[in-house]
Amino acid sequence: MAAFQPSLECENISNIHSDQTDSDLIQKTDERYRETLPNLPKGKGWMTEHLVQYQGFWLTPNAALKNLMWVQDHFKPRPTDIFLASFPKSGTTWLKALIFATVNRTRYGFADHPLLTTGPHDCFPFLDAHLQEKDRSRFDLDRFVYICRDPKDVLVSKWLFLNKLRPKDFPPISLEEAFELFCQGISHYGPFWDHVLGYWEASLETPEKILFLKYEDLKKEPLVVVKRLGDFLGYPFSLEEESKGVVEEIVKLCSFENLSTLEVNKVSVQKFSKDTIIDNRHFFRKGKVGDWKSYLTTEMVERLDEITYEKLLGSGLVFGS
Repeated sequence: MAAFQPSLECENISNIHSDQTDSDLIQKTDERYRETLPNLPKGKGWMTEHLVQYQGFWLTPNAALKNLMWVQDHFKPRPTDIFLASFPKSGTTWLKALIFATVNRTRYGFADHPLLTTGPHDCFPFLDAHLQEKDRSRFDLDRFVYICRDPKDVLVSKWLFLNKLRPKDFPPISLEEAFELFCQGISHYGPFWDHVLGYWEASLETPEKILFLKYEDLKKEPLVVVKRLGDFLGYPFSLEEESKGVVEEIVKLCSFENLSTLEVNKVSVQKFSKDTIIDNRHFFRKGKVGDWKSYLTTEMVERLDEITYEKLLGSGLVFGS
């Protein structure tokens, strides 16, 4: 999950939620973490040795779990906060850029825009934690944008991405092993279907607070989706802006073709913790729909489609045609 405070400059965005960070609060959360960790179920990790299951979802046992607990204990959202939530590898980087550019379009010109020299994850930072269903009541005044993607593309993208981040002394995880773990729900912030369904159902209950998007729709009709974003976030595009091509300029600025070729996204790094530093280039692979066809066997596709059908049955949410 990522959080964005529209009133702050891009370079100062990381300070948006630092109201309570004194040593007593940190110590309290650290104690809860140490008491909780040994009792959590374990599963095989994709990037680390193992994951732990906490409140129904799988997390890395170090920074991700500890940061989630800190957010649950101390985080206080502001009425103007915007939250972007997604299952990993569902289009997060692209949507971060689109939201930032949409909200700040009157503050920055396209020729010297911050996104040309600053990565999307720095302009729109992660909270380093995913808040579960029961925590959403704490965000009554805020707006969520959620993006999902066909689980077959998510699986392949996630497998390729996390293999790049595995320690050098860990052998690569095979696609077959990643596939089995994904089907069992054992993956970062998984099970995938629980994650997606939680936000889908919440968006049906409170559509004014949660905008539910699909990566495939964003690829097919980016102009339509960006205008929906503007309306939902309280920054609607005027007829004059539309006639001047502002929506098109935002889509062009934030396109895979543009962002992936920028120097900042080719040579800079994203530091999530002292142990997790990722090259920005790893966030830009292909940006395509249906790339799973180059990796998954017919048997894999049939099994994953069957699981998805069963998990989403009756929800109204579907992937693909």
